Amino acid sequence: MKTCIRPLARGTCFLVLLGALLLAASFLFMPKNNHKAFGMGHDELLAGGILGERENSIDVLVVGDSEAYSSISPMQMWEQHGFTSYLCSTSGQPLYDSHRFLRQALERQSPRVVILETNAIFRPYKFNDYLLSRAKSLFSVLRYHDRWKALTVNDLSRPMDYTWTDDLKGFRYNAKTAAADARHHMLPSDEVQEIPSLNRICLSEMLALCEERGAQLVLVSTPSTVNWNYARHNAVAAFAAEHDLTYLDLNLMQDKVPIDWKTDTRDKGDHLNYRGAVKVSTYLGAYLKQAFDLPDHRADDAFAAWSNALTRYHNTVSI
Repeated sequence: MKTCIRPLARGTCFLVLLGALLLAASFLFMPKNNHKAFGMGHDELLAGGILGERENSIDVLVVGDSEAYSSISPMQMWEQHGFTSYLCSTSGQPLYDSHRFLRQALERQSPRVVILETNAIFRPYKFNDYLLSRAKSLFSVLRYHDRWKALTVNDLSRPMDYTWTDDLKGFRYNAKTAAADARHHMLPSDEVQEIPSLNRICLSEMLALCEERGAQLVLVSTPSTVNWNYARHNAVAAFAAEHDLTYLDLNLMQDKVPIDWKTDTRDKGDHLNYRGAVKVSTYLGAYLKQAFDLPDHRADDAFAAWSNALTRYHNTVSI
């Protein structure tokens, strides 16, 4: 018996020591601010700009891939309706990263609405990728190990102090135009594309997290001739019905979001350009304002930074 217990005890001690070392290294390597100079990558930087927003100041949080950050303009919705929103969106975002950005944002924010852009629901990933992502969330040294060249003595004691936020609130402005062939877009079909099993698990975890924090999860499919079809629509509609979720498929709402595929896409239907984003944001902003009774902060001095950012936003965007 003793022969068995001793190796087990040694193994347990080793794992505890390894965990302690990883936690210590994670504190050291974790960027102490969300500026690029502190080691944040480009996508992580823009999606992580929400960390610099005032605590509990965001009404609508958006997660998803490049379809989201090409289609939804938080500053336009602020100008028109006065509620705050932020896009925690990255290129090719797998659903486990959508979950990670959601958890991270909810540490400081209490949004009324969480929007998931649905393209990520069909992006497959391996279980090992999911485990690695969770390990990186627990031990940030695994995510920011490249920072070793930039470490200073201050990293030993400096507390987290996130001060940077994006004036476009995660939106990526692009005015290029490359027309799409939309003749076969969203042809009616009874086909249902299967949602990968790991993504179903991740969706359930995200839904549970939203319910725990009192946020309404809304599924939104932004217009795309390349990424969206009726089989995907049917799958998301079934999932939404099963869980009593609001689902907006803007690909089927031409009367409300009149996308012109000759002028409103930047890459032949894969993503919308700024013209298309204006149309999506006009409808989505009005819908969210009415459906969820979102507040208007435009006269509130506590949100003066948003009014200031709007001026810089107008200096950036144009048609």
